[in-house]
Amino acid sequence: MEKETIAAISTAMSSSGIGIIRISGDSALDILSKIFYPARKGLNVQNLKSHTVTYGHIYDDGTLIDEVLVIYMKRPHSYTAEDVVEIDCHGGVFILKKVLEAVLRAGARPAEAGEFTKRAFLNGRIDLSQAEAVMELINSKNEYARNSAMRQLRGSVSNKIKDLRKKIIYEIAFIESALDDPEHISMEGYGEKLSLLIRSMMEQVEELIRSADNGRILSEGIKTVILGKPNAGKSSVLNLLLGEDRAIVTEIAGTTRDTLEENLNLGGISLNLMDTAGIRQTDDLVEKIGVQRAMDHARDADLILYVVDSSEELSEEDEKIQEVIADKQAIVLLNKSDLEQKITKEEMEERTGKPVVIFSAKEETGLSELSDTISRLFFSGGLEFNDEIYITSARQKNALDRALASLKKVGESIENGMPEDFYSIDLMDAYEALGAVIGETVEEDLVNEIFSKFCMGK
Repeated sequence: MEKETIAAISTAMSSSGIGIIRISGDSALDILSKIFYPARKGLNVQNLKSHTVTYGHIYDDGTLIDEVLVIYMKRPHSYTAEDVVEIDCHGGVFILKKVLEAVLRAGARPAEAGEFTKRAFLNGRIDLSQAEAVMELINSKNEYARNSAMRQLRGSVSNKIKDLRKKIIYEIAFIESALDDPEHISMEGYGEKLSLLIRSMMEQVEELIRSADNGRILSEGIKTVILGKPNAGKSSVLNLLLGEDRAIVTEIAGTTRDTLEENLNLGGISLNLMDTAGIRQTDDLVEKIGVQRAMDHARDADLILYVVDSSEELSEEDEKIQEVIADKQAIVLLNKSDLEQKITKEEMEERTGKPVVIFSAKEETGLSELSDTISRLFFSGGLEFNDEIYITSARQKNALDRALASLKKVGESIENGMPEDFYSIDLMDAYEALGAVIGETVEEDLVNEIFSKFCMGK
């Protein structure tokens, strides 16, 4: 059955040198032939060679619209595994809209958000984990997120999941065959053998699940809260990290009364920074609300930057903050190191058990060490990920959790001496849960929801 041919603007809607209109479907060339006139005389659009560039002009109802380059990609060797045409025109917003209007009048319908990638998935060119990696790649905020998305797009997650499913389906088939033909297929000692295999698979699934936190941090950034008592220099630290005067800095305690959020790329690591009100006892109602919000945000943070004024003695407020960071990932910034020191690095390390960085927002020192310390905290000493696989989707993590639960049930059935057909029931549940990761066992509504979050034209 012939699918509708779809079209959309695939580049940003802003003035630029080049803009791209993408067309995908069985009628892509027919539609192009109605509006595109090659500069080379005698060249029939229907005879365009695949993966070649052709120069010409776009006309709409006899009116010249633009001078363009056209690329034709014959199925299945295209992004969607369908016939695809891309029109490279001038990048003005008005021109892009005019060319798209011509394409739509020639017979295409407007593509929905993510529909090109959805077709690539439905046509079997990529699986669901790879499709999600496309969006991760588009939204990547740093080199490490990009590398992680590229590995997933190339099949790092898919290959791992497919390998696990292959092993599971083999065991299911063996159990079913043995139950059907017990005279010729012995199951003596099988439970012990299967138990070893289940433990190995559980370890692999658990490793993928553990990677989800780092995967989220890679894709979304580290939720970072700057905490400290008034006048410790929190806002100065924020301004230094951002490279601009984003927060108001005064000598008046309590200047920052509410949270201030900014995004930052520090040494290739994405931080979602939040400056907060200084932690102290106060009768000011507005400031009190700010302090409470600071404490709430600190509890939800991935990382706390605890800013300490090293030119002053520690106070009750510092003790309260140290209680908050006790069970959190935190880095102590010994700020104002350009002044006479009353607190040492060794003292703060002993008090908090956290890494301590000598810092001076005024003299702009300590940034490099801070970046290295964050790297060690979250990525085991480095961001050269090699071939590590990171799960960046909450949906994928949920499916892996279900698979792990089913594998555990298989192990419990073996330990309890349950009949072998119990093994196959839970093995099949694990098989289907893993299939959900790559899209082999997902419902249509979920597929539509996933692709609805994609950008238009992709």
